Amino acid sequence: MKESLKVGIVMGSDSDWPLIEKTCQTLARFGVAYEKRVISAHRTPEAALDYSKSAESRSIGAIIA
Repeated sequence: MKESLKVGIVMGSDSDWPLIEKTCQTLARFGVAYEKRVISAHRTPEAALDYSKSAESRSIGAIIA
């Protein structure tokens, strides 16, 4: 059976958490799996590129950034 899709949530820094917290709460309330990461496209562009390139193989169906 195919693994369920999940949502990837990307923040530029830890200080973005207050903006993202309600999104995570809402996804959890609806039973939607998600993962959250701090990845700065400006400070760590390679990490951002790697994250996006590997999303499909990790069953990420959508990315909120």
